[in-house]
Amino acid sequence: MSVAARRKRDPEGRRQAIVVAAAELVTEVGVEAITHRLVAARADVPLGATTQYFDTLDDLRDAALQLLVAHVDQQMTATRETLAVQGATAQSVATLIHAALVDATSMKADRAVVTAAVHDPRLRAMARRWSGQIIDMLTPAHGIERATAAAVFIDGLLWHKQLNDEPVPLHIIETALAGIFGETRTPAD
Repeated sequence: MSVAARRKRDPEGRRQAIVVAAAELVTEVGVEAITHRLVAARADVPLGATTQYFDTLDDLRDAALQLLVAHVDQQMTATRETLAVQGATAQSVATLIHAALVDATSMKADRAVVTAAVHDPRLRAMARRWSGQIIDMLTPAHGIERATAAAVFIDGLLWHKQLNDEPVPLHIIETALAGIFGETRTPAD
C-alpha cells in the first residue's frame, strides 16, 4: 500500500492548513505578495489543493485575513475582560498595550490587517471597529474625548512598533496615557 493510500483524508484539516499557511505568509510578505505556489509550499500540499478549496487567490487571501482578524478580535476580548477587572487606569492600559507590542503574533496580525485596510474598504471598516472598541472600553472611565485621544495614541504606538524594532518603553506609554486621561501623578509615579 502506498503512503498516499495510507494517509487519512482530512479535507477540513487540509483547508485549515492552507488558510494558516496563507495567514503566516500575509504577515511575512504582505497580502499582495502571496501566491498559490507560496501557500501550497508552506502548507505542504500539492499546488492544486489551494485552488480546490479556494476558487480565486482573492478568496484565499480573504480567508487568511479573516483568520488574522479573528486573532485580533480574541485579543480585544481579552483586553476588555482584563480592563473590566483591573479598571481602565493609565497603568493597566499601558501594561496591556505594551504586552501587545511585544507579542510578535499580535503585532504581525494587526500590521497585516491594518496595512491591507488601507486599500480594502471592508478591512478598513474592521480596523475602525477595533479603534471603536478601544474607545468604548475607555469611555466609561474617561469620557469620549479622552477615550478617543487614547485610541489615536494607541494606534500611533502600533504603527511606531511596526516601523521600529523595539516598542515604546512601558513607562513612556503609562506617562502619556496618564496625561491623556488627566490622572494626577505623584513624584513617586
